[in-house]
Amino acid sequence: MLHVAFTGKDYAHMRCNRLLSSLALVTLAASSLTAQQSAVTAPTALTIYNQDFAVARTTVPLDLKSGVNEVLTTSVTSQLEPDSVVLRDPTGRNSITIIEQNYDAGVVNQQWLLEKYEGKTLDFQTYGMQVIETTTGERKTLPATTIPGRIIRAGSNPLIEVNGKLQFQLPGLPLFPANVDGLLLKPTLRWQIQSPKPASFPAELAYVTRGINWHATYNLVLPESSESAGNELADILGWVTIQNNSGTDFPQASIQLIAGDVRKLQEFRPKMMAGDANESVAVLASSGRVTQKAFDDFHLYDLHRTLLLRNNETKQVQFLEATGVNVQRTYEYDAGNYFVQPLYATYHNTQRSIGSNDTTVSILEEIKNSEANHLGMPLPAGRLRLYRRDTGGQMQFVGEAMISHTAAEQNIRMTSGNAFDLTGSHRQTNFHIDDNARTIDESFEIKLSNQKSQPITIHAVEHLYRAANWEITEKSGDYTKRDSNTIDFPVTVPAKGEKTLTYTVHYTWQ
Repeated sequence: MLHVAFTGKDYAHMRCNRLLSSLALVTLAASSLTAQQSAVTAPTALTIYNQDFAVARTTVPLDLKSGVNEVLTTSVTSQLEPDSVVLRDPTGRNSITIIEQNYDAGVVNQQWLLEKYEGKTLDFQTYGMQVIETTTGERKTLPATTIPGRIIRAGSNPLIEVNGKLQFQLPGLPLFPANVDGLLLKPTLRWQIQSPKPASFPAELAYVTRGINWHATYNLVLPESSESAGNELADILGWVTIQNNSGTDFPQASIQLIAGDVRKLQEFRPKMMAGDANESVAVLASSGRVTQKAFDDFHLYDLHRTLLLRNNETKQVQFLEATGVNVQRTYEYDAGNYFVQPLYATYHNTQRSIGSNDTTVSILEEIKNSEANHLGMPLPAGRLRLYRRDTGGQMQFVGEAMISHTAAEQNIRMTSGNAFDLTGSHRQTNFHIDDNARTIDESFEIKLSNQKSQPITIHAVEHLYRAANWEITEKSGDYTKRDSNTIDFPVTVPAKGEKTLTYTVHYTWQ
């Protein structure tokens, strides 16, 4: 009599046996089922948009007879949008009519094959297991074997008949015949093409594909730390990062990039092909040939090179390098005293305090994107990282932010963090409302603290949302008007000291 007794080591042994069996089966199947990841077979030009899609352009050699022709190509991706396909003679000399087009994404996996064999019988490879013979206590390993099973139902919850009984799981690893009807391992486009005469020419194939994306990143290196705000000269490097998750390799891809917000309808995306999800990263040194030009209402960047772009690969190309870039640093205390509904809409005498407990002072960096500032190139949206060299010359990370598409001669403005040694406080000191005269008088006190060893100018930003008409009747310092309801008080705070700002605002309404 045999008694099955599993220990922790037994389970490990079973997993090993299963792994070896699976590897053996994969090796046996390799002659008929190659890796599901596909590769286009012809050079491809890719225009990549930073909204997870690209336009691919390649050629399909056509050798047409007069009448109806069957043509296919595998030089497409597994995330192609079939209704975006354009096939034409770029010279315009040959007229063709596409009668019918069929697209198969070539997604071959176990689930797909099981569905092909519903109602049929397959062999299943079982796994060996360790058992104990109870009479002798001897351990034995039963060999792997093959048993037949009829697939009653495939799907996520399969139903299999084995030895006249039904079970809700596969009895082992399914073994499929090598000659499966309709088996496609690569994405395939098929056409029926009507040609009025015999013709041979390279046709241009263009289509939209999902799963290819790009974005820009910028690394800004500031000099050794300075405690005072003001101008600094920095170095900046810009990188283009290209991600290919289309399920397809591009052995010969020429790359162009579109920067801008191109409208693209979000539709159901085709299912990704199964395969290795590991991502590799390739970095290409800058050749100094990345160029840009205006295109329609967007900007087109050309890498001027042919790349090997593998599936699940992230590739980076340097496209910008500038030194001596002027960076303006400022500090800002914004108590956030926003008021959504104007007080006069309620008509009562309740004092509506709009002070804040926020004490943080923001660090703002501003860069002029101009030729005079060693830039002047339209900059795509992306992540801007700031580094600063310490007194030992080492670079330290000091903040990051996302920037928008920035045209030439415009400013990049970002908040890199909150200053450790600068704080603020904000409180309402007086409030009076006159419903008959329809006026409000309101006073505030703002205290700013600086624990740095040098004086610092902090911009105290106030939002005047009580009413549309307002006037500053008293103030302890000058201010500038940013917009119709925002004012800015620049306050110089002494080293290791404090400075108090006060003001009164008078509101009126009809």
